[in-house]
Amino acid sequence: MFFDEARIYVKAGDGGNGCVSFRREKYVPLGGPNGGDGGQGGDVYLVVDPHLNTLVNFKKRSHFQARRGEHGRGKNQTGRRGEDLTIAVPPGTVVYDADTGELLADLVQPGQRVLVARGGRGGRGNAAFATPTNQAPRLAEKGEPGQERWLRLELKLIADVGIVGVPNAGKSTLLAAVSAARPKIADYPFTTLEPNLGVVTVDDHDFVLADIPGLIEGAHAGAGLGHQFLRHIERTRLLIHLLDGASADPLHDFEKINEELALFDQKLAHKPQVVVLNKMDLPHARKLWPRLRQEMKRQGWEAMSISAVTGQGVPTLLQRVVELLDTLPREEPAVEEVKVFRLEKEEPFRIIREEDGWRVRGAKIERVVAMTNWDYDEAVMRFQRILEAMGIAAALEEAGIEAGDTVRIGDMELEWQPDLTGFV
Repeated sequence: MFFDEARIYVKAGDGGNGCVSFRREKYVPLGGPNGGDGGQGGDVYLVVDPHLNTLVNFKKRSHFQARRGEHGRGKNQTGRRGEDLTIAVPPGTVVYDADTGELLADLVQPGQRVLVARGGRGGRGNAAFATPTNQAPRLAEKGEPGQERWLRLELKLIADVGIVGVPNAGKSTLLAAVSAARPKIADYPFTTLEPNLGVVTVDDHDFVLADIPGLIEGAHAGAGLGHQFLRHIERTRLLIHLLDGASADPLHDFEKINEELALFDQKLAHKPQVVVLNKMDLPHARKLWPRLRQEMKRQGWEAMSISAVTGQGVPTLLQRVVELLDTLPREEPAVEEVKVFRLEKEEPFRIIREEDGWRVRGAKIERVVAMTNWDYDEAVMRFQRILEAMGIAAALEEAGIEAGDTVRIGDMELEWQPDLTGFV
């Protein structure tokens, strides 16, 4: 089974918590705060491993999480940063955000890497909150949660030339004849159930040749096997359109396959093609060849004839492929390498009325809630000051909140007490 699609969950490490600590030494009766900051959580990267060629590893494991940062300690000791997590993917992996469908990266080169989830920053220790008016603060922040998301991975084979055609046209036979690849070959449709790659050497040139499973009418919409594998010819620079010399109407086959390519992606319809009539060892193919060559010339296509079984015409075909490749540019990745995770836009807060209370949504306030250490009274008071400074308290009152109402922010559930200017 060829695994060329996967869906994975990635979670960056949470930041470490800040520490509440005070200097306690002999002869230093008024030692100040010395609680250190928490360490930053580890990031999650995807990195290209040239030794991989499928996404099968994600069949057994689909959840990945980086290590969290260590907590801060006394004596102003900052926690250690969480270890980054790198996830190996094969060359040709295209990365999408599974929820939005946004294209994040097209990973082609060995060693290429992309940051897909950023670790949370460490919470500040109480030493960071010391001021001239509050020289002994008893509060510290929790670590920021690491970013998390679902990713959709698609694999597009990296080949210079792709062989396309109807089932049983002889694509696998041709690949086996010109390379060391040994695909399954038999005299019935859909012998090839997965793409095969082979390296072809012609004099001092070499190129990668891909045998794509046979296409039938309706392939772009999921008929047959084509819908699964059409993406694998998107990176190719040249197509060998192999026609079945035993077919009753190769011209009809040619038109239908090109129509399927165009319906799947207009770019495929404009890729350079060499039209090749196979099975010239059969009398029927030899009879068809003059009319087919004339028709291809009339339509502006270059046509050649071969027998993949006997080798007739194959060296000439390969030489022509090399000549064409020398004139064609290499396929560029869909997007440039992404070095830094794209930050979400800071949305202003929103207040939503629910059946049993209120909910406040907003990236900034939800982050503040997650990093507030509710065990310290000073931390709770600081949170209430932030609510007022952001205008959330006033907005709740304007919306009609009443004493005792429940307010949910992130994972925290709070009770509104206006007499205390906020929550309890």
